[in-house]
Amino acid sequence: MIRLMKYGAMMLLLSIAGTCLAQIEQQQQEDCEEKYRPIYHFTPNQGWMNDPNGMVYLNGNYHLFFQHNPDKPVWGPMHWGHATSKDLIHWDEKKIALYPDSLGTIFSGSAVIDKHNTAGFGKGAMVAIFTHHNHQEEDRKTGLHQNQSLAYSLDEGTTWTKYKGNPVLPNPGIWDFRDPKVMWHELSHRWIMTLATKDCITFYSSKDLKSWKKESEFGKQVGAHGGVWECPDLIPMRYKGTTKWVLLVSINPGGPNGGSVTQYFVGDFDGHQFRTDDTKIKWLDWGPDNYAGVTWSNLEDRHLMIGWMSNWQYANEVPTTRWRSSSTIPRVLSLDKIGQSFYVASTVPKELENAFRSFKKYHSGGTKEVSFGQHLPQAYRLDLRDLKQQSFKVILSNESGDELIIGYREDQNAYYIDRSKSGEVSFNEEFPKIASAQRLLNNGTLSFSLYVDVSSVELFADRGLTVMTSLFFPNRPITKLRIVADKKFEFQEIGISAFKR
Repeated sequence: MIRLMKYGAMMLLLSIAGTCLAQIEQQQQEDCEEKYRPIYHFTPNQGWMNDPNGMVYLNGNYHLFFQHNPDKPVWGPMHWGHATSKDLIHWDEKKIALYPDSLGTIFSGSAVIDKHNTAGFGKGAMVAIFTHHNHQEEDRKTGLHQNQSLAYSLDEGTTWTKYKGNPVLPNPGIWDFRDPKVMWHELSHRWIMTLATKDCITFYSSKDLKSWKKESEFGKQVGAHGGVWECPDLIPMRYKGTTKWVLLVSINPGGPNGGSVTQYFVGDFDGHQFRTDDTKIKWLDWGPDNYAGVTWSNLEDRHLMIGWMSNWQYANEVPTTRWRSSSTIPRVLSLDKIGQSFYVASTVPKELENAFRSFKKYHSGGTKEVSFGQHLPQAYRLDLRDLKQQSFKVILSNESGDELIIGYREDQNAYYIDRSKSGEVSFNEEFPKIASAQRLLNNGTLSFSLYVDVSSVELFADRGLTVMTSLFFPNRPITKLRIVADKKFEFQEIGISAFKR
């Protein structure tokens, strides 16, 4: 009996040990799979995400809908995922808002608050305007596979009802006919839809969100045309008492550093037609990983944008498994002027600026290198203020020898991001390339903020006039930082601030 008891106890201990080892192995696998998940950027809990959709602000909540394949971490049958935030930092992922149906999968679009009940769904209804994509019709090559449809919510986005009269804007025979961004135009007292149509933009108007009239087209002879135009946004902005209109247009491919990118135009809109002030090509973000960004509606004069932090060159191949893709941090868009030309500046909202606490500062100069001796946190901000214009590089590294380099070349007056040795880069030949961004200023001093979050870096330089966003996938966490110059540094301050979880 004693022998049997000892045997039973031994078997119980072995069983417990086996369970513990299995749990440790499972935890190690999960940690490996999750090692690139960011801390203060939104990512879906699982599955695939691309374009942000239907962003709308209501009663203290920022609603973010997004292109979503909930079943696999690759592009697939598109749904509208849904997340909300009160501070633009902490996101609560909700149940899926819109599912595919007999008219097709749910492609990109926008959402508005129908304050005057123009559509008849109810006063203050949240109305989504989106593209139905019919894959069977696409296979038949009729060119009629993309149409614009409506859905509405009477409980602030919790549940949705699709309009029985869908589609409200049938396809006239244009292969790429998608991504409706709708806004209320107060002067004409109508809704204006900005729609991507092949490689230009078509404007439509409506009094009730259901019946749409074509107003005009823009873009056939101006702008970059290296790829299809997508995800447009028409935004009125003020500059020193004057209203100008900004038209955002994402383009894929055709970016200055390859693949996906967003261009913009500044001009005037009279409720019927958009006219640009100049034909110079202007990029909203020069980095390789900010695409399809549009602004939140119902924020009055605050122009708050968020983008998809990836690139169609390699989005389906990046080395994450349970999930793929993040959003950029939100950006406040505003107008700036250099000479006689208007430019759009992108800056970080106060909510995010205040989410960091300072823990290290360097003042003045006198050396060619500034090194941070402590162990870097996974999420932080680097601020460099009033550096005398000179070549330098910020080197982020780890114990494995991976290096991400963010720098400035004085001879080219350009910033750059070099991720060629940043860790895992072999999944796509386009990924390791060096991205560069031309400065718009040449005023003798440099100032920028660098937002780092586990596997991404976002550079905001020169009042937000030059912006770069880039992914990277180090083999081990980045823990070291050095700033190296060709000659002695002359700067006001360098500061490192940790993200307050």
